[in-house]
Amino acid sequence: MKKVLVFGTFDVIHPGHISFLKQAKKYGDFLIVSLAREKYIRKIKGQSARHSETERKALLESLRLVNKVVFGSKTDYVGHILSIKPSVIVLGYDQKAFTEKLGEKLAERGLKVRIVRAGAYKPAIYKSSKLKWN
Repeated sequence: MKKVLVFGTFDVIHPGHISFLKQAKKYGDFLIVSLAREKYIRKIKGQSARHSETERKALLESLRLVNKVVFGSKTDYVGHILSIKPSVIVLGYDQKAFTEKLGEKLAERGLKVRIVRAGAYKPAIYKSSKLKWN
């Protein structure tokens, strides 16, 4: 089985997220979403998520595209990825956090993985930071 791993906050699911998940699913048989922890969301985005980790996880689990949802690590993201052993990691088109030299870091610890970047889907409209929610 070819496992595909994606990472994200997925606070308010929108068409850009669905496009990202569909693109990722094409790379394998089993799509795993590693859900960002609250401490990293605040650090990276400068604000808290609107929904709790549990709520975000339940929403993702309800999507047929997603085979498994796990919480991201609170301490060692490389170890977290190693424990999943994906064949492919698909990054969002604008995903920057924890991606620098990711392939090298994983290879140093014994995991060779293909890393690809998904294409954007109408980023002027469907980018979480641009969407306004009341």
